[in-house]
Amino acid sequence: MNRMIPLVKNEMIKMIKKKRFYVILLVLVVLVPMFAYAQLKVSMNSQEKYGDDWRRQVQQGITDNQNSLGSDRVPEEWKKYRKIYIQQMKYYLEHDINPQQTGGVSFTREFLNNAATLFIPLLIMGVGSDIVSSERTTGTVKMLLTRPIRRWKILLSKLITLLMFVSLIVVSAYVICYLISGLFFGYGGFNMPVLTGFVLNGAEVDISGVHAVPQWEYLLMQAGLIWFVSITVAMLAFMVSVLVRSTAASIVIMMAALIAGNILTNMASAWTSAKYLFMVNLGLTNYLAGSPAPIEGMTLGFSLMILAIWAVCSLFVSFLVFTKQDILN
Repeated sequence: MNRMIPLVKNEMIKMIKKKRFYVILLVLVVLVPMFAYAQLKVSMNSQEKYGDDWRRQVQQGITDNQNSLGSDRVPEEWKKYRKIYIQQMKYYLEHDINPQQTGGVSFTREFLNNAATLFIPLLIMGVGSDIVSSERTTGTVKMLLTRPIRRWKILLSKLITLLMFVSLIVVSAYVICYLISGLFFGYGGFNMPVLTGFVLNGAEVDISGVHAVPQWEYLLMQAGLIWFVSITVAMLAFMVSVLVRSTAASIVIMMAALIAGNILTNMASAWTSAKYLFMVNLGLTNYLAGSPAPIEGMTLGFSLMILAIWAVCSLFVSFLVFTKQDILN
């Protein structure tokens, strides 16, 4: 333990010197105001059209989706999503809860929900894909290995540093999103009720377990799921960084996997075996919102288990390869 602390400290200094964490913060600071302004314009247009009658706005959305169900131009897969949306909106109306209430907290919840499957993993990939390969490219890993320290301890210090920065990125995303969006929509809404517990049975929604939770509690559950996804992506990027000598190659591999997975998620309903791929299981927050799973039969517990298996296997491969391979040549 006495040797591990200096190793972790050294890795943190190297991570800070790379300045990638600051670049990630800059990306969030630049993009969040753009999305917040776009959402503000949408809210203003809705305000002009419907005034303060949110029930009328929700009812109009239900009517529009019901009308589209009779169209032959709408694919059957899309009709499934619209049927679920209709049932959920009816439930909100029956319980007098406005699902479209604006606010900094609501915007943060929606933004992070949409960012959980691709945007946040790409940010995580930015700090994890070269944490080992970059040192092999520059040759600094050889200097580390000449010291009387076991290889697994060196790799463990890098892993601990990566997990710390992953957690910091997730927290930073929430804080930056809330602080900036609050300038547009206000900082209230923590106690606004949000419905969760929708369970999908085919194209029908089982509402027997639906219950309202304060929005702050929903955010905590959402943050936990996003953190779990981020840790899984970080461990996979960590493994790629160990296996691939080139920094550019490791970044390209992870980026290709994440983007391909996002595309595959929208096309995977006919390929049931795809549910065992980690990319298809990244949308954990969709289970909270009651959105349909990419493949019928997938549940939150199943996705958590698949991601955990991928993460553990990645760690096993990383330590096995790093401690056995000839890195000095």
